[in-house]
Amino acid sequence: MTGPDSPADWFRVHRRTADPRLRLVCFPHAGGTAQLYHGWPPRLPEDIEVLAVRYPGRQDRLAEPCVEDMAALADRITRALVPYLDRPVALFGHSMGSAVAYEVALRLEARHGTTAARLMVSGRAAPHRARHSGLYEEDDDTLIAGVRSLGSLGSEVFDIPELRELLLPALRADYRLIETYRPSGPAPVGAPVSAYIGDRDPGSGRDRASVAAWAELTTADDFTLRSFSGDHFYLDPCEAELTADIARQLEGVGRNRKSIAFP
Repeated sequence: MTGPDSPADWFRVHRRTADPRLRLVCFPHAGGTAQLYHGWPPRLPEDIEVLAVRYPGRQDRLAEPCVEDMAALADRITRALVPYLDRPVALFGHSMGSAVAYEVALRLEARHGTTAARLMVSGRAAPHRARHSGLYEEDDDTLIAGVRSLGSLGSEVFDIPELRELLLPALRADYRLIETYRPSGPAPVGAPVSAYIGDRDPGSGRDRASVAAWAELTTADDFTLRSFSGDHFYLDPCEAELTADIARQLEGVGRNRKSIAFP
């Protein structure tokens, strides 16, 4: 596939085996990049292939316009993911990425008959319980301050004028996307769901009930919620613990798979 929705544009693929038993697709947070997941492959079993989503408007897609609408973003990612559906897929998203992963899971089921092996959501309330700050409508300093209130991961780049100018458009676009995404009655997915939070996250860590509400969005009798020590970006210092839990959740997936012929 070539063009604006080619897999090469949308995914950074960490290929550790020619014949993976499953693929783990990882979605970054607002303003985030695929780099967030660069340390995961060595921590996961060698037969799990990691695909990190590369949103437009940052890094080597800097020249492309950002996507500010959830449906448009999820549609494009789903189309690009089709060539990888010859193996089971699990989805992990952090913060904004949780909602994007959920929307992709819905599209995989509705359009391709593929149920994710597991949907893993991190640092975000369920879509019908999420609160909205309106930060995308504020000035640059207020937006940056809001991001910094969640944790310190990578926020020092906004102290460098040149980088601030480059990164702010993607950050603002992502906040506009996630804060205008307000499904009142979201549909459940068929996949089992695992939710993760940092116990000192100013948002989800203080409102576990809104994260636990992800249990309402799966028809599978399988929901787990686990807390880690840390703020909104707990997954950086707790990377080893988190990936160990993910590996455990995915342990049996794809082990007895047969060859899949995907049209």
